[in-house]
Amino acid sequence: MALRASEKPVVLITGASAGIGDAVVRRFAAGGFRIVALARRQERLTQLASELSAMAEVETLAADVTATDAPQRAVQLAIKAFGRLDCLVNNAGSGRWAPVHETDDAMMNEVIDISFKAPFRFSREALGVMKSGSSIINVGSVYGLIGGLNGGIYCAVKAGMIGMTQALAVQYGANGIRANVVAPGVIKTDMTRDFWDTAGFQRTNQEMTPFNRDGTVDDVANAVYFLASPEGSYINGQTIALDGGWSTTKFLRHDALVCERVPA
Repeated sequence: MALRASEKPVVLITGASAGIGDAVVRRFAAGGFRIVALARRQERLTQLASELSAMAEVETLAADVTATDAPQRAVQLAIKAFGRLDCLVNNAGSGRWAPVHETDDAMMNEVIDISFKAPFRFSREALGVMKSGSSIINVGSVYGLIGGLNGGIYCAVKAGMIGMTQALAVQYGANGIRANVVAPGVIKTDMTRDFWDTAGFQRTNQEMTPFNRDGTVDDVANAVYFLASPEGSYINGQTIALDGGWSTTKFLRHDALVCERVPA
């Protein structure tokens, strides 16, 4: 039996205008959710809502996730427009990457503000209106599970996101509110496109991944959607690495394994 409009679940997605966020919005729209899409670029949000208008109700909010009032504005929009909030997807993040000795305070604060403080604040605000059956899904990184060369503050913050998620799970799970992390490997987006085909990236990623293709934004979106769906309703406090086995194996592709070393 089809749900009435007022019964359809509602999801709030940050960083919704491009890359993984765009794919997550489209997956939830296909799954019957009503959506609050938040990003900085209003023109892209408007385009996205228009493209999905025949499939889903989409409210948009142009805001910077680091603004102190952004969480309240977004949650209030969900309640005003739809009367409920069933899922929060903290997807917005900073991709700044440098070793510790090259990380100044400005860079450190940027990554912390976007990738840790913002998800914390959005989660805090969402918890005030969420009911049993709701979920929080944080889009982290496999580099929160395993150190990355030159990872610096990026790795530290992504590891902190896992800790925050576990704290949410233990604190609010008894109320029927779940929290999980989807931790992708490096996914091809505008953020990664410039170095995707470089020799160094190929060696440390494709040659060390025991799978025959790259991960996609749709892979991430499908995992996020699964965690929000009834089929994922007993998963709580978990971090799902979406990396083709890169972080859990010592794989090396055969051609890399047998190649001759060139002296430095």
